[in-house]
Amino acid sequence: MAGRQKKMDFASLVYAIRQVDEQCSAQAGRAVNVTLTLRNLAIGCYIREYEQHGADRAEYGEGLLDRLADRLRQEGMIRMDSRELRRYRQFYLVYSRIWRSLTPELQSLLPASRLPIQEIRESLTPEFAVDGNTLINHLSFTHLNELSAIEDPLKRTFYEIECIRGNWSVRELKRQIATLYYERSGLSHNKEKLAELIKSTAERSEHKLMIRDPYIFEFLGLRSKEVMGESDLEDALLDKIQDFLLELGHGFCFEARQKRILIGKTHGFVDLVFFHRIIKCHVLVELKVDEFKHEYLGQLNTYVTWYRKNMMSDGDNPPVGLLLCTQKDHVLVEYALAGMDNKLFVSKYQLELPKKEEIQRFLEEKVKEVGNV
Repeated sequence: MAGRQKKMDFASLVYAIRQVDEQCSAQAGRAVNVTLTLRNLAIGCYIREYEQHGADRAEYGEGLLDRLADRLRQEGMIRMDSRELRRYRQFYLVYSRIWRSLTPELQSLLPASRLPIQEIRESLTPEFAVDGNTLINHLSFTHLNELSAIEDPLKRTFYEIECIRGNWSVRELKRQIATLYYERSGLSHNKEKLAELIKSTAERSEHKLMIRDPYIFEFLGLRSKEVMGESDLEDALLDKIQDFLLELGHGFCFEARQKRILIGKTHGFVDLVFFHRIIKCHVLVELKVDEFKHEYLGQLNTYVTWYRKNMMSDGDNPPVGLLLCTQKDHVLVEYALAGMDNKLFVSKYQLELPKKEEIQRFLEEKVKEVGNV
């Protein structure tokens, strides 16, 4: 019958639901990210305004950000250490133009929009720089945070344009900066061919991945465990391992789960952290529901090295890492001993820590029990 609407079949139903899910996820990701970006820009703006015009700014001097970070932590605010506050200030100094291009609706989101913002002009900013409204609607704050570290305005604009044009993930942006795409483009006779090559191999950003950005998770008040997106199997196994080590009676004292550490500009998450009161050292546990890969041992060794440098107290012995890898018919247990040349220490660890065979038997039983894999 002419004009009659065609009935939906099952395949159409699946397609319609998928479309709704994708569109709403994208809208939610953009909305949260825009608000987070404006929040961080406003924080940077407030800090800059106070440094220039604060009534009692002379009292704090160079220690302002450290004291501010301490006070904000007391107020229960997250991601407010002095390092982050410096980033927010730098972000504002580089991208203050974002405020000038916002719609009235976006300007009204935050009280900082009513500040008497000083005009910060970069004499070397290219005339074709991307406007602020485009930036915050196409790039996450983590993208912009990476870009604000680029001192050359022309180079920064190049990566802004390419990042938006290629819809790059943050990881892809970092990779292109590290592999000198800007410099290679300047030296290339056929720049379009290079751009097409980059585009064909670049990792694209997806909104469902973008909203898993650690900045966004913490902004929303979610736990670091949720940032890591652990599977039910991994989570259940970590519960079992934690109980197993504490019940051994060998001196394990639980300290943290999904302990976040900052190494350079990269955050790492240690699955379990214990302190062993008998041999006086930290024990870091990493679980991989996967077959052994060399990069897993390298990752754990990096964490152990970081703990050795940053967390050891007077009288402590060097930390040790325990890597657990599982498969259906195979369990691998490896110890990571960063910088451990002293055989006496190694022997001491082997005496006090659980034997590999003991852990292996336990893991094999729990993998079958918990995961049925």
